[in-house]
Amino acid sequence: MNRVALDFGVIQIYWYSILIFLGITFGCAVVYKEAKKYKVNEDYLINLLFYGLIFGLLGARIYYVAFNLDYYLKYPIEILEIWNGGLAIHGGIIAGLLWIIIYTKKYKIPTLKMLDFITPGLILGQAIGRWGNFFNQEAHGAVTTLAELKKAGVPNFVIEGMKIDGAYYQPTFLYESIWNITGFIAILIIKRYRYLKKGQITGFYMMWYSFGRFFIEGFRTDSLMLNNLKMAQMASILMFVIGLFIFIFCRRGKHLDNLYTEEDIPEIRF
Repeated sequence: MNRVALDFGVIQIYWYSILIFLGITFGCAVVYKEAKKYKVNEDYLINLLFYGLIFGLLGARIYYVAFNLDYYLKYPIEILEIWNGGLAIHGGIIAGLLWIIIYTKKYKIPTLKMLDFITPGLILGQAIGRWGNFFNQEAHGAVTTLAELKKAGVPNFVIEGMKIDGAYYQPTFLYESIWNITGFIAILIIKRYRYLKKGQITGFYMMWYSFGRFFIEGFRTDSLMLNNLKMAQMASILMFVIGLFIFIFCRRGKHLDNLYTEEDIPEIRF
């Protein structure tokens, strides 16, 4: 499989980069549409997303490098080569979350409400971005058979893309992408619930993504490890527990208290 989408000689554009860019673009479009519905200041929103993406990408790369430190100490120049893969979503979530907390507190914007705007776009972006792993032939599972992949209903082009050095591999990137798309649709459905409280979309996202990622990660053969523990599974457990706490905690109060649909975003002046 050719990882290069466009070759201009000196400059090459990789499919991985294109898919990450598309994930960011569609994800931000979802966030922008929802936030504008609740009259969030446009300059504030653009700054939040712009710097959030920068910190998120940096966090995702630093997290990945940290768990492959022995390799990158030998080849430090490759730390910059993100087009070859190597972005860990949990690192991106941590860094992006810290930025959102700081920025929303600075302008006295409800943090959970802003996270509710962001998480639907985030999970959609994750679903799209996973296809970058397909073109890099990474984020796959163990060796399997052509018959098993066909029996599972995996599309032929994915099967051929997951044929590496003559062997077929489980396309775990595909399973996670489907899981995330399903989660995005589920969020659109629960947003219609009349008594949905602020923070519950965020809690649902954390539980949904973590539940699926925990089991899918069990099939992967290229996981980030800490001794014998898969870090993505450990992070998923913690993230699920926090999400469950947020979802339940935000249910407190009467039916009409603290609703997601409340227009409680204050006017922002720069």
